[in-house]
Amino acid sequence: MPRPLRVRFAPSPTGLLHIGSAHTALFNYLFARKEQGKFLLRIEDTDIKRSRQEWVDAIFDVLNWLGIDWDEEVVYQSQRIDRYQERAQELLDIGKAYRCYYLPEELEERKQAALKKGKSWRNDRRYAKISETERKTLEAEGRQPVVRLMIPAGKTVLQDRILGEIEVDNSTIDDFVIVRSNGSPLYHLAVVVDDIDMEISHVIRGLDHVTNTFKHVQLFHAFGYDLPEFGHLPNILGQDKKKLSKRHGAVSVSEYRDAGYLTDAVVNFLSLLGWQTGDDQEFFTREELRRRFSLDQVHKRDTVFDLQKFEWLNGQHIMALSEEELLPLVSPFLVQAGLMAEEAIVDQRAYILAVIGLLKERCRTLVEFAIRGKFFFVTEMDYNPKAVRKHWAKEPEAAIQRLRWLCDGFNALDSFHTEALEGVLRQLAEEHGLKAAQFIHPCRVALTGEMAGPSLFHLIAVLDKDVVIERLEQALQIFPEVIKSAVDEGQNP
Repeated sequence: MPRPLRVRFAPSPTGLLHIGSAHTALFNYLFARKEQGKFLLRIEDTDIKRSRQEWVDAIFDVLNWLGIDWDEEVVYQSQRIDRYQERAQELLDIGKAYRCYYLPEELEERKQAALKKGKSWRNDRRYAKISETERKTLEAEGRQPVVRLMIPAGKTVLQDRILGEIEVDNSTIDDFVIVRSNGSPLYHLAVVVDDIDMEISHVIRGLDHVTNTFKHVQLFHAFGYDLPEFGHLPNILGQDKKKLSKRHGAVSVSEYRDAGYLTDAVVNFLSLLGWQTGDDQEFFTREELRRRFSLDQVHKRDTVFDLQKFEWLNGQHIMALSEEELLPLVSPFLVQAGLMAEEAIVDQRAYILAVIGLLKERCRTLVEFAIRGKFFFVTEMDYNPKAVRKHWAKEPEAAIQRLRWLCDGFNALDSFHTEALEGVLRQLAEEHGLKAAQFIHPCRVALTGEMAGPSLFHLIAVLDKDVVIERLEQALQIFPEVIKSAVDEGQNP
């Protein structure tokens, strides 16, 4: 009878949850949900010096934000020290482990001596079978032993769910330490004891754990337990094909959240890192991922973290949401940018919704709504010098005249809607034998400070008549000053 499917995610609370860890968590989660199994969470906090509660809280926060929920209570390794020591003693009692009294400097001497001969040194098990009298003598000298697992001769063959069959000669695995001289357990022992006690059926983790896995196999065998099924996920590389790091941009999930990436977009993008769907589909909803994900479609090749693709995909998820759905997501970034007070959001709801509607097809992140939409919320205009040089400074007198005509034409309108606004501008262009663009570009600079953006007539309608007239009049007043500043900057970049 097959074992119930139970997987785990086991982060160490020594920092923010990075992309690689989130990727591992997501694949375990999707696998469990697709197969109606259990997804468990374990906090590997035996490193007392580096582990902090704030990092534990941060892990919970990010997993909750990603929508990755876990089944059963969280397991903390720091609360299970006695259990690890108990199980280590069992291995000592049955002769599968031994106490080693080598001092660190003695081990280093033997390793260096072996290297000079072109050999690698393995523990010679000098202390594996000593008498009680010898043990007491060594401890009287102040030697505190570590506990080492005794690795048998032969080979270890592993059927990896992703990599296929992999094999190592046991001679390459030294008798590794499972308990330190101070009695604290090492990672390898704690992990295997936990996986046994938690009845983990599948261990899905990064490719960098393969070496550890062969050690863990030895521990499973020593305890006399059947192996879980192992699967090693591909490495995530930067676009330079080197291991993902800070130089490739933000690497923690919380940094992407703070930069305005949507939860569903992050989940979608991470799912594509190593998972081949068999078709060209790249946009997935959370429900589609739960339904379609298959561990058998995960490839073993390294996968590249493409930030441009990530941004594009985030933009696709933004466009898939309605203005109403985007409102609570965008508003905090407007507040953070100082464009709006939090208490004003309710009163300005209709206005913000209109702004979101104009911008959402242009924004790839939520923070871009505050950047691209800044002119909708400020009273003091900032004029992009490049826009001024291109659309004002080349023909200043002509630009001034066109802005005056537009100001008068817009001011005369009773109904300030897009059709009427466009009608005024195009009529002026026709009357004066000009192209519509010769009005549109100087007007856009006056109203937004930029040379590109949403449809001019739609943004004018959103800004409303009073604001539009005020900005056009302001532009006319400060026109020479702004042009001089922009030209000077262009000459002295």
